[in-house]
Amino acid sequence: MLIMAIKPGHDGSIAVVEDGRLLWCLESEKDTFPRYAQLTPTTLLEAAQRLDRMPDVVALGGWAKPRTGGAIGAGYAGVSAVQRGKMRFFGADVDYFTSSHERSHIMTAVGMAPPGDEELSTVLVWEGVVGSFYLVDRNWQVVRTVPVLPHPGDRYAFLFSLADPTFPDHGQTPRTDGSGKLMALAAFADAKDADADIEAAVDRILAAPTVNPAPKADFADTVLYNAGVQSKAAKTAAALLTKRIFDLFAEVALRELPAGTPLRISGGCGLNCDWNAAWRELGHFSSVFVPPCTSDSGSAIGTAIDALAHHGRTTPIDWSVYAGLDFVNDTRPDPQRWRDRHRDDHALAETLAAGRVVAWVQGRWEIGPRALGNRSLLAEASSAATRDRLNDIKQRESYRPIAPVCREEDLAEAFIEDFPDPYMLYFRRVRSPKLAAVTHVDGSARAQSVTAASNPPLHELLSAVADRTGLGVLCNTSLNHLRRGFINRMSDLVAYCEDRGIDDMVVGERWYTRLTAGDAPGTPAGGHHDG
Repeated sequence: MLIMAIKPGHDGSIAVVEDGRLLWCLESEKDTFPRYAQLTPTTLLEAAQRLDRMPDVVALGGWAKPRTGGAIGAGYAGVSAVQRGKMRFFGADVDYFTSSHERSHIMTAVGMAPPGDEELSTVLVWEGVVGSFYLVDRNWQVVRTVPVLPHPGDRYAFLFSLADPTFPDHGQTPRTDGSGKLMALAAFADAKDADADIEAAVDRILAAPTVNPAPKADFADTVLYNAGVQSKAAKTAAALLTKRIFDLFAEVALRELPAGTPLRISGGCGLNCDWNAAWRELGHFSSVFVPPCTSDSGSAIGTAIDALAHHGRTTPIDWSVYAGLDFVNDTRPDPQRWRDRHRDDHALAETLAAGRVVAWVQGRWEIGPRALGNRSLLAEASSAATRDRLNDIKQRESYRPIAPVCREEDLAEAFIEDFPDPYMLYFRRVRSPKLAAVTHVDGSARAQSVTAASNPPLHELLSAVADRTGLGVLCNTSLNHLRRGFINRMSDLVAYCEDRGIDDMVVGERWYTRLTAGDAPGTPAGGHHDG
């Protein structure tokens, strides 16, 4: 059975699943389109180009119409909101399926999780609108819903907008990228330091019936109003709100949910590494799983899984995080400006050690928002100056941390918590003093772990780095323009590197080095011939 699932609204995407295996998840923001982009004609054409036959099922994720609130497909909410029928699709008769956006998150969580034989699983969906637990049986039926806090993600993002003097008082949605920035800022403070004014403001944010659109003017009398996102008050409030939201959900979990079930997390709040680590440490659940596309970037996959379940398959799908598109070699770097040679990992390790930043491209892009070694900027991890340079290249705020990528066999030496994390979804504490570039202000890091099986080219490079330094760790941040999805074509990559002062590009097995005034075209950088 071939299913093509479509996610409307922001984070538009198309997922194609055949016989329980994810073939592609094509997110409209990728290939340097705007972050959180709605579905584009390009995305639809890319999907059509790769299908060799008509899908058996077209599955539409539910959504709400802008402004009117009317339903698209099965609508936004509802654990039982499912519709099935027939439709004409490019002249063919196909099955039509639609289920709610809420269900897409539930199904992403259970359908991408590791297989198990548990009678019950706990699903946590926390995102902009929904904030609930669900008990799901082995047939993926929701047997109980436990609401906790509506709009948890919107509330979190609203705090950043409230403190931001550039954000308007009326009529705007909280800044979409505010949540990630607030997560970074929270590390600069301690919730225990919140005074009565900060506590009162946070209490009001949690009590507000809705914060989207952002009711900023209603909070003009609080200490956080236009305080500045890097002010002590905003940082302390970020730490307090982070703690309060988690505590609300944890208290409900301990009181209402059976101990020992596996916890599956979906929704944009699943990108908060502090919260993910706290769920692991809570000890109430037998395990914790967060898919790499836990935000709406994975909703099309969830709708495809839901369609599969309604056609009788209730076992997790076969998937890879590298389920995007291959890199497009639409041009060749100008040989008058770029020298081309075969990739040499030990030479690359020397180049990285010298302080150079490498644009690293391998295979198909990663699903979800995090670069996991196929569309990455890589750099040495020992110097704090490297973090500053990468933030300058990315045009990001100086307070933003840079994540490390680490060989799985080096985790115990590099970090206090040495559990594997192939999708960069948990905070852990840094052990090694060699990792200043990736150590956040609170001593934490959001590390991706890599094995020879999960990403062979990156593991080989990290092994070459380990041969030189004793530790297979590098800085790893996404290869993208500000507020754009991953770069996915050579013409954009060359322009990006030439604009940002990046002198090395590795694309597959080819290593391109930018020529300097003293280099002659046709010989490798430094005057050495490719041997």
